[in-house]
Amino acid sequence: MEGSSDSGWPKSDSNRELNTSLVSDRNPRDSSHASDFPIRRPKEIDSYEVGVDQFIRTGEYSDVSLRQWLDNPNRTVDALECLHIYRQIVEIVNLAHLQGIVVHNARPSCFIMSSFNHISFIESASCSDSGSDSFEAKELSSTSPNDLNNRQRQTTDCQLVSDSSSISFFGRRVEEEKEEEEKKQTFPMKQILVMETNWYTSPEEVAGAPSSCASDIYRLGVLLFELFCAYSSTEEKCRIMSSLRHRVLPPQLLLKWPKEASFCLWLLHPEPSSRPKIGELLQSEFLNEPRDNLEEREAALELRERIEEQELFLEFLLLIQQRKQEAADKLHNAISLLSSDINEVSKLQATLKKSSSSDFPSSDVIQNEESTTLSSRKRVRQGVQIHNEDESHTHLDENQKSEFQKENQDILSKNSRLMKNFKKLESAYFLTRCRQIKSQAKPLIRHSSISNSGRGSIVQIDRSSVNNSTSENRYSEVNRQIGWVNPFLEGLCKYLSFSKLKVKADLKQGDLLNSSNLVCSLSFDRDGEFFAAAGVNKKIKVFECDGILNEDRDIHYPVVEMSSRSKLSSLCWNSYIKSQIASSNFEGVVQVWDVTRSQVFMEMREHERRVWSIDYSLTDPTMLASGSDDGSVKLWSINQGVSTGTIKTRANVCCVQFQSDSGRFLAFGSADHRIYYYDLRNSRVPLCTLVGHNKTVSYVKFVDSTNLVSASTDNTLKLWDLSMCSSRVIDGPLQSFTSHTNVKNFVGLSVCNGYIATGSETNEVFVYHKAFPMPALSFKFETTDPLSGQEVDAASQFISSVCWRGPSSTTLVGANSTGNIKILEMV
Repeated sequence: MEGSSDSGWPKSDSNRELNTSLVSDRNPRDSSHASDFPIRRPKEIDSYEVGVDQFIRTGEYSDVSLRQWLDNPNRTVDALECLHIYRQIVEIVNLAHLQGIVVHNARPSCFIMSSFNHISFIESASCSDSGSDSFEAKELSSTSPNDLNNRQRQTTDCQLVSDSSSISFFGRRVEEEKEEEEKKQTFPMKQILVMETNWYTSPEEVAGAPSSCASDIYRLGVLLFELFCAYSSTEEKCRIMSSLRHRVLPPQLLLKWPKEASFCLWLLHPEPSSRPKIGELLQSEFLNEPRDNLEEREAALELRERIEEQELFLEFLLLIQQRKQEAADKLHNAISLLSSDINEVSKLQATLKKSSSSDFPSSDVIQNEESTTLSSRKRVRQGVQIHNEDESHTHLDENQKSEFQKENQDILSKNSRLMKNFKKLESAYFLTRCRQIKSQAKPLIRHSSISNSGRGSIVQIDRSSVNNSTSENRYSEVNRQIGWVNPFLEGLCKYLSFSKLKVKADLKQGDLLNSSNLVCSLSFDRDGEFFAAAGVNKKIKVFECDGILNEDRDIHYPVVEMSSRSKLSSLCWNSYIKSQIASSNFEGVVQVWDVTRSQVFMEMREHERRVWSIDYSLTDPTMLASGSDDGSVKLWSINQGVSTGTIKTRANVCCVQFQSDSGRFLAFGSADHRIYYYDLRNSRVPLCTLVGHNKTVSYVKFVDSTNLVSASTDNTLKLWDLSMCSSRVIDGPLQSFTSHTNVKNFVGLSVCNGYIATGSETNEVFVYHKAFPMPALSFKFETTDPLSGQEVDAASQFISSVCWRGPSSTTLVGANSTGNIKILEMV
């Protein structure tokens, strides 16, 4: 340990890795046998590879330094225990002396003791202490200069090297856990270690003579004394150890342990030549006299150790079994659920076929025609048989089954979009099923439906109504049995119905005189014939959609253009009055425009700050709502020209939306990351609050009467179930959509027939379906310079607005931050 880095006990890569050989460079003969040094391996360091860290560490917590064990004030001296420990240490020193190696550090702080009193030799405790460098300086300073020079000159290099198996506690990689192990295994204070060095320095070393094997014998004598002498305090120990230097032993030790005291004095003889050799020590009567209980004690310790190792291994195996069983249970439940659903869908298919054959006489012909054209799409699943009344006894042989299964796999592999998202579709399926299982525990609320053929009349005095009601009852029974199937099947079909977004028209209409042409809002009229665009260029431009699609022109001109005094933030076309458009601007003004006259016919100035969003009620064309940075939502009556109600909030309101089939309910998103859903008949408190976004809610749209989708600058869209609003707070969305990028801009949101379109700050349009979290389609805007027509870098551009053409349309209009407008169609 002492001396330079290449002498003494060098620091190893780890504090707890137990080394198994001692090497000296004092003469070539010693070093030549270094690799053959047959050091004894203590049992607790046998390679014990365990795969779970928590079990590995369980066995390490009881390992302590021998110095800690000796200094325990509650320790009682047990002769058999002390002799068991001492004999192991003597054997370790003997292995070194057989090769002519002097063990300088035969001190308690350099030995580790396991819970079964197995001793292992480690490197110097100073290297393991948190302040190793400073302590080593103290230790060296405590020796005489002559001794220090001798130790440096000797360069004993008693290194602890491991053999080819690299043994460590339970096979642990100590380098990776050095810090943690230092916290778990703490050594005594540095002052104790400094005193220990002085106690274990032989008289000849103090006099300046070089260390020898006799010096190790002296250290073994001091160690034997410490094993059999207990202390009540540190001060008493320091006093007794100082007296030991002069071979003065405590009276209680002489009275209680006379044989041990005598043996100790022999080892502590001041003359090195008068001390016994290590071989004499091992053959002495003191260590070899028959002791009745010693062998039994060692056998009991060994048995106890083996039992504990078996318990450790058993616990490890039980944990593996538990985890695998949990995985197996989940897999079994999933397979059971799949088998149940396959049987259910098969029965429903048979019921539908039976209904169609009984209700429609020509269905057999149609079925035969379809069977010929759709035979390539037939699915046959192993273990599932679809029975018909006429086919109940028909069975496919194994060859036919394998052929159909192979054909089925080929069909699936061809559908790259399905296979690419197979894992996500699988997750969506199980999520849908879990929701359905949970909802079965809730009472079902059924609403009576009105017959379409009756046009609102519940009772029809017509003979055909009997057949219709029978058919409808049968179909309603099927629908009740289907349960979860319809939503998932509808979503899957719609997800796979289209493969891409195709550009139908590209509007090159940017105003070259304006520095910014960002389009903030797009809106279609009630018939999907015209759409309007507005933004920071302070203009509302109305385009005829079919005219653009049918005419191939380089530049498209609006049929109507209206100018505003301020930048425009939002547009909304009245769903009943075709010529009426409402707009909001950055000055907090809400305006209603007459498109046929190209002028404003109503202006409302009650907001104090910028208005972000406006929306017409679909059921009441005279009702308009607006949300503003002043933290208020105002309800307007077009007939009165003033607000009829105000909802105050504590944060900026960024978006408002009426429910699609009722003018009584309103939702709005706020900068406080929440969505508020109000029943306008009681506007004092929200009907419920939707909590889940992490940043400002920029858009809200009703997908249907019970589902709402919201967009936020936290990179997500979230789908909410408003049928759970009785809880007042909904903190879990049905679905989250996260494939787009949106962290700082308003990128648009529009819904149509279950499809959800949004923009992205990557200058892309994404189309999701409400049933699945991954996008069904996406399209990236090609950015061209309006003057040169060349493509430019679109790193700073983003989609700023999107809008579907109608409630069942496949046409989508998107605009970006440069004013580029594209008409896209799902194909």
